[in-house]
Amino acid sequence: MNDDHDTTAQPHRLSIVIPLYNEEDNVRPLLERIHQALDDYPHPWELILVDDGSSDRTVSRVKEETRRYGPHVRLIELQRNFGQTAAMQAGIDAARGDVIVTLDGDLQNDPQDIPRLVKRLLEEDLDLVAGWRRDRQDNVWLRTLPSKLANRLIARVTGVHLHDYGCTLKAFRANILKEVRLYGEMHRFIPAWVATLTTPARIAEEVVTHHPRRFGESKYGISRTFRVLLDLLAVYFFMRYRTRPGHFFGKIAFTFGGIGGLILGYLFILKLMGESIGTRPLFQIGILFEVMAVQFLTTGILAELLTRTYYESSDQRSYSVRNEAALHPRPDQQWHTP
Repeated sequence: MNDDHDTTAQPHRLSIVIPLYNEEDNVRPLLERIHQALDDYPHPWELILVDDGSSDRTVSRVKEETRRYGPHVRLIELQRNFGQTAAMQAGIDAARGDVIVTLDGDLQNDPQDIPRLVKRLLEEDLDLVAGWRRDRQDNVWLRTLPSKLANRLIARVTGVHLHDYGCTLKAFRANILKEVRLYGEMHRFIPAWVATLTTPARIAEEVVTHHPRRFGESKYGISRTFRVLLDLLAVYFFMRYRTRPGHFFGKIAFTFGGIGGLILGYLFILKLMGESIGTRPLFQIGILFEVMAVQFLTTGILAELLTRTYYESSDQRSYSVRNEAALHPRPDQQWHTP
C-alpha cells in the first residue's frame, strides 16, 4: 500500500472535481489513472465529472466508464458550454466530501499527486494546497511565458504569492471552498478568493508533475488574456473593498477633487492679479475634475448603501469563522457560574 495513503490518517471524505469539454479521447485513460492512483486510498472518495456542453462523444464515453467503475463516478451535464469556471463551480456545488480536489481532464495533471496534496492539506492544517507545475510541458511562447508573467502580476495585485495560479490541480477544505462563488474566468483566482476567507499563511503550494497533452488540443489559450485582466481588477476590488466600496471610490474622488482644486486655486490667483481665465482650457479642465470628483463620491455613497442592504437583507456575513460551533453554543455551555 502507498505510504502517502497510510500517513493520511485524519478521517475525511474526498471529492475530485474535473471539468470536461470535448475530451472524448482522454476520458478512459483519465479514469484509469485516477483509479490506479486511488486504488488503495483508505478513505471514502467520489469522482465528479462535469461536461461543459461538449459537442463530441465525451458524455457517452463518461457514461460507459460510469457503468464500468460504479456509482462513485458521477456525471453532471451542463445544458451548453458555460466555460471552465462555471463547470468547476457546478462540480464544487455537487461535491459531498470534506476535502475537494480539482483536476484538469486533459491528462496533463497527474492523479498520482492527489494523495500527496491531500496529505499535506490535512497534516499541516491548511485550507488550500495549490499545484505548482515547475517543469511545465507546454508551448513556451503561447502558454508558459504568458502564464509566468500573469502569475507575477496576480501575486503582486492580490498579495497571495504563488508560482502557478493557472494549475487546476488543487486541494481544498470543502467548508472554505464552498463559500467562494466563481464567475467569469475566476477559477484561476481561487487562491485569492480563498485569501478573503482565511489567512494566506494557510495557503501553500506543492510541486506536481505536468505531462504534455497527448490527445486533443487546449480549449483555453492566450485569447483569454484580456478577460483575465478584467477579472483581476474585479478580484483586486473585492479583496480590498468588498465591505467598504465607499473607500475605493472615495480615494478617486478626493484625488480628482484635489487636482481640480489646485487648478482652480491657481486660476483664482491669476484672476486676482487681473488676468482673464474664462477662456482658458485649464479652467474647463479644473471644472471637469471637480465634476468627476462629485460623481465618484456619490457613486461611493450609493455603493455603500447597496453593500449594507446586501449584508443586512441576506444571510451573508462580512466575516468568516473557522469554528462555526462557537457562534451557536448550547444554552447551558460557556457560562461562568459561581
